[in-house]
Amino acid sequence: MVTNLALIKSDGELVRRCRAGDSAAWEQVVHEYSRRVYNLAYRFTGRHESAEDLTQEVFVRVYRSLEQYDPQAGDLANWLMRLARNLIIDDYRKRGRTPTDLGDDIGDHEYHLESRHDSPDRGVERFERAKQVHAAIAKLTPDLRECVILRDIEELSYQEIVDILQIPIGTVKSRINRGRIELARILRRTRVVEIL
Repeated sequence: MVTNLALIKSDGELVRRCRAGDSAAWEQVVHEYSRRVYNLAYRFTGRHESAEDLTQEVFVRVYRSLEQYDPQAGDLANWLMRLARNLIIDDYRKRGRTPTDLGDDIGDHEYHLESRHDSPDRGVERFERAKQVHAAIAKLTPDLRECVILRDIEELSYQEIVDILQIPIGTVKSRINRGRIELARILRRTRVVEIL
């Protein structure tokens, strides 16, 4: 079946076509959201291979759950990323992951590290700084890391974090505050804050 993706205007129509077996529609979903899912997975795992595996798991889960998507309840991006966050956080907690080797994995994915307008020196500086920030986030305790990533990187509201983590809002705010303080302390100690 040949599909003109330009005609798929609404989330409801896109999901309907995916459920009907339209591979081009499914490719559109994967293309539109895979970078965001990968970025989130990478922030929690700190490893390229693990983030890729989790990204694949998320899209398998999304595909199997398409019948649960209700366009009246919200847009596809929110629904899909909520599924992704839940799966990634569950995996993170289940495995008790602590990123250890940030190595050159970061360099393989310039998705948030380089600007086309940067000079080579500036690009290297940004790469090094990003590596240091990722390493600092990896040093946070798991409960603080979850909240800092969800609030400051994923930019979720406090209520969204409460809904995902199933903890009281006061705990969320406390963890975010403690996480930010600890992250700043780690970055100061490694002199990253002076560069930022």
